[in-house]
Amino acid sequence: MNRERRGIGGWVFGRYVAGAAACLALFILAAPLRAQTRTTVTAPDTIATRVMACTTCHGLRGEGSNDDYFPRLAGKPAGYLYNQLIAFRDGQRKYAPMNYLLEYLPDAYLQEMAGYFAQQQTPFPTLPKPDVPPAVMALGQKLTVEGDARRHIPSCVACHGASLTGVSPDIPGLLGLRAKYISAQLGASRYGARVSAKPNCMQKITVLLSDADIAATSAYLSSLPYPANPAPATEGSLALALTCHSSDAR
Repeated sequence: MNRERRGIGGWVFGRYVAGAAACLALFILAAPLRAQTRTTVTAPDTIATRVMACTTCHGLRGEGSNDDYFPRLAGKPAGYLYNQLIAFRDGQRKYAPMNYLLEYLPDAYLQEMAGYFAQQQTPFPTLPKPDVPPAVMALGQKLTVEGDARRHIPSCVACHGASLTGVSPDIPGLLGLRAKYISAQLGASRYGARVSAKPNCMQKITVLLSDADIAATSAYLSSLPYPANPAPATEGSLALALTCHSSDAR
């Protein structure tokens, strides 16, 4: 039995050595061919190439991701996008991958990135319909369209525009965002985790919102149909409910 095992082992080992030798020979013979066919590919030095690190999470043209927490960038006002990039770079907004990617980028580069995504016009994503009771949707609609004067809460449309597509140069649109993302950002603003330069108008509003208000508003905003014209309203076309620094709005 031992001899048989040694015999089989020797045969297997011999086959292994022979196979390895054959593979090595093929590798050596193929090396010149690989060297002859190898080409160097240089990516074009364009802003579209340089923002590819962004598109991994935010979509090829900033259209957003299927992930709940990677928002749409396409078509948002350049001033808003620029101020958020500044906030991530300087640590006012804290999300490690964004902080790391932007840490050493100069203002001019961030402006170019913001301008690129602001110019992108891509279809809005198809979002899942919120699974919430009608009363929750009704509260979300009221806060979005009317606000709550009794609690001194202005409506969303009072600053983000009647179509909720934002206002140039720095108030973002609220459409095409998933309910969980909206809820997370409103909560971060309320608790001071999302900080911006003073006056921090969004925090003045969000500290007045209850958990139910945030859940309802998030669900309602994520359920809205998309307008034929997704462009933000022009600067000065809306008498804002509050006067905020450009980096404050959402």
